[in-house]
Amino acid sequence: MKRITTAPPVSDDPLGTLRALTLLESPSGDTAALAALAGVLEPLARRAGMDTARRAGTAGDHLLWSLPARGVDGPPLLFLSHYDTVWPTGTLDSMPWSVEGDVVRGPGVYDTKAGIVALLAAVERVVASGEPHPEVRAVVVADEEVGSPTAGDLVRSEAESARAVLGLEPPHPGGDLKTGRRGSTRARIEVTGVESHAALDPDAGTNAIDELIDQLLGVREVASRLPVLLNTGTVRGGGRTNVVAGRAHADLGLRFADPENERTVLGALEGLTPVRPHARVASRLLSHRPTWREDDASRGLAASVAEIAAGIGQSLGGRPADGAADTNTTGALGVPTVDGLAPHGGGAHARDEWVSASGLTERIDLLAALVTGLHRTV
Repeated sequence: MKRITTAPPVSDDPLGTLRALTLLESPSGDTAALAALAGVLEPLARRAGMDTARRAGTAGDHLLWSLPARGVDGPPLLFLSHYDTVWPTGTLDSMPWSVEGDVVRGPGVYDTKAGIVALLAAVERVVASGEPHPEVRAVVVADEEVGSPTAGDLVRSEAESARAVLGLEPPHPGGDLKTGRRGSTRARIEVTGVESHAALDPDAGTNAIDELIDQLLGVREVASRLPVLLNTGTVRGGGRTNVVAGRAHADLGLRFADPENERTVLGALEGLTPVRPHARVASRLLSHRPTWREDDASRGLAASVAEIAAGIGQSLGGRPADGAADTNTTGALGVPTVDGLAPHGGGAHARDEWVSASGLTERIDLLAALVTGLHRTV
């Protein structure tokens, strides 16, 4: 498929809008591609009736949309989404947009451009209906797929004044909501050693790679005693076999189901000390999403959403999820939060990614009903 470098015309129907957004590939970190997609999303949000603004970020601009309240006082409903994807530019060549029956394919259709389309269509419907509703706010993040390193503060500040947070990430298989998430942290251990000739004067050096290995074993020992997922994702260091390595680092992926376990492991990382004389060891967090443990707030919100869904003929359950997203941040704050309100489908981050066309229609109906009805119970 020919690469799209300019904004295609956007159709008035949701599936046509999804096609337009999909043809504008938007990988995390590609600021030019993200800017092109943002240039299409903002007019769509304004057409739906929302005011638009941006928060500049080094990884791309975060989009802030707001719909003023109509006849309902109190805090706003906050929607969270993102417009970056895991797919590099050019993926459309081998993974093209297609529609076969109910199955819609293309990079990012499920995670989570269909969620954005559903929100835009739902808000447009609510505005046209004239029904009362609270203020609606939306934060559409530019770097969610890499841990939202530049969006975390924005998400926190918006959530602190919200009556509830509704995440537009993909749902559980079949469409159920997500009512909690594992904590997710990317951390780097950095070691500085002392270089020397590996044969002529090895004792004058301090091998950073050897020190890093021992540090990794120590962190693994701490994590092994807890229900923590630890993955050493990358290891780099040294340069030549005849030089004692002077630098090395490793990037870790950590997942937590409990805040106490999270504090224990992150505390161990912060307190690393060298094993070898003259070695220096440091650690830092590359991204951090705190553990969002299912609580009364999330369960109560999920029950309200399920009740509204039942009122329009939809059946909806909810349970915690292993994956992380920006709702980790809001749920950990204690703000009533649910996620998984994007249309159902499958294959997130996989070559067979797909989303349901009928599910898109169902989620538009549900989101519109939530905007006009959720304030009665939350």
